[in-house]
Amino acid sequence: MEDPRDRQYTNEEITVFWKPSKCIHATTCFRELIEVFNPGRRPWVNMEGAPTRRIIEVVNKCPTQALEWKYNREMDQKELQMNQVRGDEVTPKTLQEEDNQRPVKVNLMKNGPIVVEGDFKVIGADGNTLRSMLMTSFCRCGGSKSMPYCDGTHRKIGFIEKDD
Repeated sequence: MEDPRDRQYTNEEITVFWKPSKCIHATTCFRELIEVFNPGRRPWVNMEGAPTRRIIEVVNKCPTQALEWKYNREMDQKELQMNQVRGDEVTPKTLQEEDNQRPVKVNLMKNGPIVVEGDFKVIGADGNTLRSMLMTSFCRCGGSKSMPYCDGTHRKIGFIEKDD
């Protein structure tokens, strides 16, 4: 069932989907591309603010997949060969060549999630790959309804990390 708060923004090439229920307000989108993602504006997404390629780059950095994108038209065979499928997302190879994998970087957000960035896979308890991605946030508070991913519950429950 779709959430009535979900939004779509489009240009001639792609549509960007925003799912506020997944958003932890990591600020990646507007820190990276304020010309497109500006929470002080309504609507907050301006698809004409940057080239499509740049919008795709920034959307792919969303740590919770609250922002996702897809092409507006059917991809032909040539485009399919130029793109790679990673989990449930399509990422242009030109943005991330497999031979030039980014090193994995792990950041502990103050009173928030663990943000992991780079080329990595999330492996389930059964040993199967849950998802391959470039960036995501993992829950530290234990309250997420989307475990192991952060859903922003830490803010609602007042999670504060302990100083050892």
